[in-house]
Amino acid sequence: MISDVLLPINVAGHWRLGGGDIYESLYPATGEPIARLRAASLDDVEEAIQGAARAFRTSGWAQRLPHERAAVLHRVAQLIRDNAEALAQKQRLDNGKPIKETRSLVASAAATFQFFAAACETLEESITPSRGAFVTMSVHEPMGVVAAITPWNSPIASEAQKMAPALAAGNALVVKPAEVTPLMALELARICEEAGVPRGLISVLPGKGSVIGDAITKHPLVKRVSFTGGTTTGRHIAHIAADKMMPVSLELGGKSPTMVLEDADLDHAVAGVLYGIFSSSGESCIAGSRLFVARSLYDEFLTRLAEGAHALRVGDPASESTQMGPLITARHREGIERYVALGVSEGGRIRSGGMRPRGTALDKGYFYTPTIIEGLTNSARTTQEEIFGPVLVAMPFDSEEQLIEQANDSVYALAAGVWSRDFKRAWRLGRAVQAGTVWINTYKQFSVSTPFGGWRDSGLGREKGREGILQYMEQKSMYWGTNEQPLPWSAA
Repeated sequence: MISDVLLPINVAGHWRLGGGDIYESLYPATGEPIARLRAASLDDVEEAIQGAARAFRTSGWAQRLPHERAAVLHRVAQLIRDNAEALAQKQRLDNGKPIKETRSLVASAAATFQFFAAACETLEESITPSRGAFVTMSVHEPMGVVAAITPWNSPIASEAQKMAPALAAGNALVVKPAEVTPLMALELARICEEAGVPRGLISVLPGKGSVIGDAITKHPLVKRVSFTGGTTTGRHIAHIAADKMMPVSLELGGKSPTMVLEDADLDHAVAGVLYGIFSSSGESCIAGSRLFVARSLYDEFLTRLAEGAHALRVGDPASESTQMGPLITARHREGIERYVALGVSEGGRIRSGGMRPRGTALDKGYFYTPTIIEGLTNSARTTQEEIFGPVLVAMPFDSEEQLIEQANDSVYALAAGVWSRDFKRAWRLGRAVQAGTVWINTYKQFSVSTPFGGWRDSGLGREKGREGILQYMEQKSMYWGTNEQPLPWSAA
């Protein structure tokens, strides 16, 4: 499966080998290497950032009219669509997601570039109410060099969500993909260059986050960092940013509550809860990993849920019928197994799953069965800590007041779900729960036109939406004097 040829990386528009150590990118379904490359070095970081600053000053990208930048982003979207199947297959190899899911991620990336092309072209400045003999205006300008540090769970979609608005705003961009999933950022950089983004405006620097990501974040020429990943790393980036007085966007962890009320449509709720936690093998920041069910229907609902979890098809990501692929690495699976063991030691009972699947076809990959644990309280570590895998903790509730209190009892506040036929009650719960996104009678649905982000330990700032471009711009106020006479202070 692997070629002996080392993959080049993109350093300030130059496609060449990185200066760091050689490492292999592994296919999670088999553990086999699919690519070999040299990681970026600290010298590569310096060259990339200096080159990005130079391209920002000299390429004319920031000075292009918005509709001219938009035209390039539209070409990026079209090139993604033209190469959709090849990109989806490479994404499947890169992180082991089922092929149907990777096709959706590629389509999402194309739609993101299309949306921000339109948003760029129609972004309006404002004339503010005058308070004197002058016209006042608020305008926005690109920052310069910005950085995107992206996760391994949905690379092409996450990278598009950062690259598209940053480019639309007129910036130069340095991308640090997750070490274990470097392929899609490199593909997007190639597509951007082919579409007409000036050479040198984009760099892609694979490598360890603790080395390459740290160096990028600390560099004085980097004016903003957008990071998606773990809360511990996000907090470290925030400390660096505070010392630099640099704005950041941090999309971090979650332990999202899903609430099933006694009047819920059970067919919809069962399907939605299964999808919310077990799609993407649970490796999702917004996974609905805490389940609260009205006590009157708890037994019936858990029986149906466990049957549904048991019936999910875990297997080869290349198969059109697969619903759950492998986890990202052997080490990550071992961490999930430790959490399941912890849940049992805390008094939990495994209702479904809780093991590696049996079958020689899956033995080489990093597979794990969809797991439901019950019998725990909301204060248990297994209930409170982000597992980032296919593990659901189910609990009954007795009153709406208790439900809201427990749903909000978390350091995280990224997402939540409500299942109820009573739209007034669902609205009330949706407003009462503390989360950046609330789904009512659906789950894990996204629109690039709608802002996304979290509260508390789930992060800072927002991605997506028309305002997403403004995250990568500086606001400037301008005053245009209209007075007929000189300013009176200095008059004779």
